Amino acid sequence: MHNRFVDSLQRNNVRVLGKGPRTMILAHGFGCDQSMWRHFIPAFERDFRLVLFDYVGHGKADASAFDRSRYATLEGYADDIVNICETLAIHDAVFVGHSVSAMIGVMALHKDPSRFSALVMVGPSPRYLDDGDYIGGFKKQDIDGLLDFLDSNFLGWSSTMAPVIMGNAARPELSEELANSFCRTNPEIAKHFARVTFLSDNRADLPGVNVPTLILQCTEDNIAPVAVGRYVEKQIPRSKFVQLRASGHCPHLSDPEETISSIRTFLEQEGFASQNDGR
Repeated sequence: MHNRFVDSLQRNNVRVLGKGPRTMILAHGFGCDQSMWRHFIPAFERDFRLVLFDYVGHGKADASAFDRSRYATLEGYADDIVNICETLAIHDAVFVGHSVSAMIGVMALHKDPSRFSALVMVGPSPRYLDDGDYIGGFKKQDIDGLLDFLDSNFLGWSSTMAPVIMGNAARPELSEELANSFCRTNPEIAKHFARVTFLSDNRADLPGVNVPTLILQCTEDNIAPVAVGRYVEKQIPRSKFVQLRASGHCPHLSDPEETISSIRTFLEQEGFASQNDGR
């Protein structure tokens, strides 16, 4: 195998689990890593080949591979996903992306449509900033303040923002896990990735998505309000919107059962699940 391809697996700490005939790629959100998908492994490994990875600067990915110009936009992260697909000869995969990874998945789809046959967006947002009639959930001063806080006090930002992002105040262990994940992330890369994420605008990429797409919207999500999920639904022709009972921004952690059930229902309706029949 070409060194460039071997490097892509090492760079992103790629793991492949499961024995199903179709591939499912699980893409974590900002400040997280592949461990956030641990509840999904037993749920889907029988029917799918699961591909888990860490973005550069997160988890056990190779932080030395970080290049400020390559990752100046979300395009660089989408390129990494396409490289992983090339390395593992992945085609027609189900891409499951949490938060910013939902839009990274859209960009990867546009780069090489042959690699993906369905998208699952968990708490997506194509633009976090309000813009005219578009409600992203944040004013410019909100984003500026958030990024300034992150630049000046990374650990303080992590401990303050984790409960806001996670929600579920009655379950502080979830916020603690998220805060710990933030703190394991390379601080300089996290600051850069946050700026790229919160200042991105991928609204124009949505109408070109031509695969079945599930949009999972959480209740009381401080990062991606309901208006954003509904906007995404209107922009993607073959999309289905599901409002979860789960609250916060990380339903794969706070209510994995409901999240998994919603995804399984969608996949079965689209003919993608329960295909491990010995063929």
